[in-house]
Amino acid sequence: MDVFVSWSGGKDCCLAAYRAQKQGHNIRRLASVVTEHSGEVFPHRLPPSVVNLQAEALGIPLTQMVTTVDTYNDSYSKMLQSFQSEGITGGVFGDVSIGNNLAEKHLNWAKSVCEPAGITPIMPLWNEERSSLLRDLVDSGFTAMIIVVGDSHLGKEWLGRKLDTETIAEFQSMAEASPSGHVGYYHTLVVDGPIFSKRLEITDFEPVLSYGNWFMGIKACRLVEKTDLKTKTMVTSPESP
Repeated sequence: MDVFVSWSGGKDCCLAAYRAQKQGHNIRRLASVVTEHSGEVFPHRLPPSVVNLQAEALGIPLTQMVTTVDTYNDSYSKMLQSFQSEGITGGVFGDVSIGNNLAEKHLNWAKSVCEPAGITPIMPLWNEERSSLLRDLVDSGFTAMIIVVGDSHLGKEWLGRKLDTETIAEFQSMAEASPSGHVGYYHTLVVDGPIFSKRLEITDFEPVLSYGNWFMGIKACRLVEKTDLKTKTMVTSPESP
């Protein structure tokens, strides 16, 4: 199936895209949402330029939908109609259902906007434990960096930390010690992985505290070449000379 991926730049959408490709789907587009008042990619508060770099590294065209809260559904529906006119018949979403009390609500929303446009929602991460998803992400070779954290549980010092096996183990210990079983609010940015032709490198950022959450206010980011350890040759994007 020719598909688009709902893209925020983080671990869940990236793992969902990776699994969709392994299932045989052809990813034709990435789709991200930019809020009109902030000019940032929702909900990670990323500069659109950073998501553009991800798309370049992935070699997949990116559509960035600029919208407001009031016009969100209409704008999304129009975007999907344009995708369908290009022959896209599936939409990949990185929703995690277990432990997410809003999962069914978002699934119903995805159906409500996709199905009228002739697009089938695809949820590759549905009904799988988050600990299993995190291990799969790391074991598959992706590098995700923590770029948003809740101040009450994790704090500013977690910004920029890689989501590796050590961090996952620490999260597991924190969850076991927590009465709610949660480690706190956080989001990530995927900077490298097996489907990336180049890796992202953040060269300048400033921590920003907003509404009880710390954000990595990225000021500068670039793509750099990476060496494929299997072939010992340089991997470049399709657009590179």
